[in-house]
Amino acid sequence: MFKAFTEFLIDLPRPAKRVLALSVDALLCALTVWLAMSLRYETWIVPREGQWLAIGLSPALALPIFVVHGLYRAIFRYAGWSALMTVIRAVAVYGVLYAMAFTLISVSGVPRTVGLLQPMLLLLAVGGSRLVARYWLSGLYQSKLQRAQLPRVLIYGAGAAGRQLADALSASHEMQAVGFLDDDERLHGQTLSGLPIHDPQQLESCVQKHRIHTILLAVPSATRQRRNDILLRASRAQVSVRTLPNLLDLAQGRVQVSDLRELDIEDLLGRDPVAPDTELLHRHVRHKVVLVTGAGGSIGSELCRQILQGQPRLLLLLDLNEFALYQIHQELQGWQQLQAGGADASPTQLLPLLASVQDADRLSEIMATWRPDTIYHAAAYKHVPLVEHNPAEGLKNNVWGTWTCARVAQQHGVERFVLISTDKAVRPTNIMGASKRLAEMVLQGLAADRAGAAGVAPSVGPTCFSMVRFGNVLGSSGSVVPLFRRQIKAGGPITLTHPDITRYFMTIPEAAQLVIQAGAMARGGDVFLLDMGQPVRIQDLARKMVELSGLTIRDAQTPDGDIEIEITGLRPGEKLYEELLIGDHPEPTQHPRIMKAREDFLPWPELQHRLATLREALNRHDALAIREQMVALVSGYEPSDPVVDWTHLAQQDSRQPRPDTLAP
Repeated sequence: MFKAFTEFLIDLPRPAKRVLALSVDALLCALTVWLAMSLRYETWIVPREGQWLAIGLSPALALPIFVVHGLYRAIFRYAGWSALMTVIRAVAVYGVLYAMAFTLISVSGVPRTVGLLQPMLLLLAVGGSRLVARYWLSGLYQSKLQRAQLPRVLIYGAGAAGRQLADALSASHEMQAVGFLDDDERLHGQTLSGLPIHDPQQLESCVQKHRIHTILLAVPSATRQRRNDILLRASRAQVSVRTLPNLLDLAQGRVQVSDLRELDIEDLLGRDPVAPDTELLHRHVRHKVVLVTGAGGSIGSELCRQILQGQPRLLLLLDLNEFALYQIHQELQGWQQLQAGGADASPTQLLPLLASVQDADRLSEIMATWRPDTIYHAAAYKHVPLVEHNPAEGLKNNVWGTWTCARVAQQHGVERFVLISTDKAVRPTNIMGASKRLAEMVLQGLAADRAGAAGVAPSVGPTCFSMVRFGNVLGSSGSVVPLFRRQIKAGGPITLTHPDITRYFMTIPEAAQLVIQAGAMARGGDVFLLDMGQPVRIQDLARKMVELSGLTIRDAQTPDGDIEIEITGLRPGEKLYEELLIGDHPEPTQHPRIMKAREDFLPWPELQHRLATLREALNRHDALAIREQMVALVSGYEPSDPVVDWTHLAQQDSRQPRPDTLAP
């Protein structure tokens, strides 16, 4: 209550504060006269007629003098030595006049000593009141001023999470909550934790009225559609949005301000994920030896995280990139220690292995030593323009790396081999997509060949091959999302290859979970497709990322915007849109987000012969022959650009006659 009273005093307007100061000084004048007379008589007195004159004359004489000397122009909470000297001068002038009235000129009933004693008491009282005001009000005012300068936020969601967040903000020095927003009409106009609850439809007026900086989304169970709606409202009001973690994270304890994070594009794209089928997720992982190639990459590393939660007996992390392998190994070890609570025992052994997927001897050594039950093959070159400029290396890694891994897996009796494929393998226009389709054909051919040789159904055989095809994953290396983030942070422009380009998107964790579940359903040679939802227009993605940053797009309609979108033109091999299916009518599976395709492929003897011909062209570094072989091998491959192999182009330039060697 005392704090509330103090805040009430601080919030008073300046004229009211001056009237209050005048009233306090008048009271001090009267009290010090009474105190001076009581000291003179050495007892507490009740003023008589003449003494009331002395009490009434004191404020009538003092207040005009104090006003003239500027005592009420000073701010009490900043009162210092100069203000105290002003009080001394003013009281001195008053003291001379008051002493003349009651010491030099005697007044009946008022002792002469009162004219000398009262000004001294008044000096102590007025000076002391200024010092008390300084130390009483200054700290609270500074704290209030600092809080007033904090970013002002509204909390979206007046539930338990919102209330806990408001309590956490009240004790923090990072943000100042000024109210709630909630969709429940019954709550509008009420208060929670001392803050009003507003209708979200009034967001724009609330932002202007309260100078709101950010919306804090405290609705952990909100669907992506609802978050999109909230973002749309926030973008119209030109405020940024931050969010709390999901319900599983909140279940660990109370909400903290540090839990807040930026509302990311991953929160808004795609569909709401379906809870994974635990039996499928763990069927070929729990208590098994699992090998992940490309373990340091975007998909490979997330596969490792998901697999580790399934508690395999041994998880082999294989990668050629030393630093990427070190990073994922350290991360997984840290996660294990956190889960074990510091205990040394862990259900899973982690082994980081440096190796190339094209090195058959090294792969054979690894598989002979640890006998993996399941292999997830995520090692691949996937950056479309880079592979287009280096086609031979892309084919060696993506096709021959897959073939080598699959062949060695067969030799060592690996039960399951799952290839991570891509939507760019469907009717490809670039080498990367064509190489991934050819890798799929290799596994399809091997699966059919082994089944045919055994004279049994494809479900039986030493190694069950399958492949999982999906589109872009948000935040992966080479994805537009991290590129756009960097460009927005740098102030733009955002570079877009074409205004109408579209892509499918999925979060990395969901993609990894679906890959594991799809591989568990394989019977041999299966091509699985992940339901990627609706394709996303990349220009819309860029605009949404700018809005998430609390900024605006600079274009013809808004020339004063913050970030410009620059169209650069399609890169070599780039398509306007991607597909997941070559044929028609995919088959459903027991998982609602996983489908199965029936894709045509070449019989293994024929494919093996044509791969040998392609290998000869690779060994000769013949870019044109490589292109011809790939067009013949991969059905639907239609290159969209001429050969852009850097080495081939440089050799072509070197064969051109130089101008200085031409005859005059």
